[in-house]
Amino acid sequence: MENAVEELRRPGRGLFVSGLSAGLNLSFGALFMGMVLTFSAPFSSELVKQALLAGASSIAFLFVVLGQTELFTAHTTLAVLPVLDGRTGLRRLGRLWGVVYVANLVGCALFAGLIAVLGPALGIVSPAAFDSLAGSLLAHSAWVILLSGVVAGWLMGLTTWLVGASRDTTGQILVVLLVTATIGFGPFHHAILGTTEVLGAMFLGTGVTLAEFARFLVVTTVGNTVGGSVFVAGLNYGHIALVGDDAQLDVDGSQPEDDD
Repeated sequence: MENAVEELRRPGRGLFVSGLSAGLNLSFGALFMGMVLTFSAPFSSELVKQALLAGASSIAFLFVVLGQTELFTAHTTLAVLPVLDGRTGLRRLGRLWGVVYVANLVGCALFAGLIAVLGPALGIVSPAAFDSLAGSLLAHSAWVILLSGVVAGWLMGLTTWLVGASRDTTGQILVVLLVTATIGFGPFHHAILGTTEVLGAMFLGTGVTLAEFARFLVVTTVGNTVGGSVFVAGLNYGHIALVGDDAQLDVDGSQPEDDD
């Protein structure tokens, strides 16, 4: 809770630079997945393919979480806690979300441009690889993308919660790798990582349109926000607060009387 309050009070410029760094660093996940698809021979099964992509994407989440940079989908859980506890208001929450979200997207767009320029030149990323990545995110109806975004936000919120509960760096590393790998294994829709995948495909000339990207971004962002805020921050804070109230004892050890 104290860490969350401190983040909410950070100057806007610091938040933006940290959010920009998070967008850039998380984009390595898209690059690594593109490299896996480019370098690999035909996969023996879809299971092997998704497992390799999941492992590649989870490394980038490790960069962000252990690097302690500001990621929007982490703050759909972390920054909500002080609001639920009455320590701050929606205005500060909206400010943090807005600054971090825009900074993350700018970082993703810059990195997607880097992929489009450097990837084919070095032969490490093919347009077909990013067409495959983007296609797996875009080829769904809006309600499927929304629910998938809820799951991704839920998983990212759990990552944030469990990392905070881990007692050492080794535990944090295991939590990040295991939980975030499930986002890539789905693949579930993550607004920030998915932005680099979709923009990368668009910049590489695969035929992805700006309208398709906008639809993906809006629906996925709503899903991520609901997943992190409701299913992690709301439920976890709620059960802890309620258990704390129920477990309070009088000085003599008896349960307090219920108030009418």
